[in-house]
Amino acid sequence: MEVLEATGVVKTFREGSESVNVLKGASLTLRRGEIVALEGPSGSGKTTFLTILGCMLTPTSGRVAIEGREVDPARPERLPMFRRSSIGFVFQQFNLFPALTAAENVEYALNLKGMRGKAAREEAARVLEAVGLSDRARFLPRDLSGGQKQRVAIARALAGSAPIILADEPTANLDSQVGTQVLELFRDLAKSRTRALLIVTHDPKVRGVADRVAHIRDGVILN
Repeated sequence: MEVLEATGVVKTFREGSESVNVLKGASLTLRRGEIVALEGPSGSGKTTFLTILGCMLTPTSGRVAIEGREVDPARPERLPMFRRSSIGFVFQQFNLFPALTAAENVEYALNLKGMRGKAAREEAARVLEAVGLSDRARFLPRDLSGGQKQRVAIARALAGSAPIILADEPTANLDSQVGTQVLELFRDLAKSRTRALLIVTHDPKVRGVADRVAHIRDGVILN
């Protein structure tokens, strides 16, 4: 079942009096239980495309549908609803709050989705256990290794059972061994929990866990 479908996505930015076409009709589908790696050179439109799929930016034209619901560019006020209900995002730089523990970082993400109190605490504990960090739940980010921080970021993305996980260069700041462990975790999460994962990457190791690889060149997806 397709949980995400992008068709003919175009994104044009204005720079002074000029228009810059970053995406020129990019199309991609993502199914439950599937990992797709998206590769492409710097400036090819990878991050812009991921940001549009993550409902943080609207396309200039084209169609994006999430779990069968079309994202209407004319109604940007609805984007947070899609992010809360359907999407988890794993950032390259982790983006953890330094004054919050691992558990509190995950709980905060759940609070934004409307889950609070005991329910949020229990869900945070569940996802931290899923990524092997139960014993680090009360640690601050400064007391965690790079791999552990990335696992907290993954747990935060998983919190609330979002069916779609979007990851932006998730192994870029990790050494080879830890990067491999994170990719194995992604693979397990996709297959055992039927999440759909899209990983934007330059890391050739991602190919080893991906079901398919898509390439983006000059704003167009080449499958």
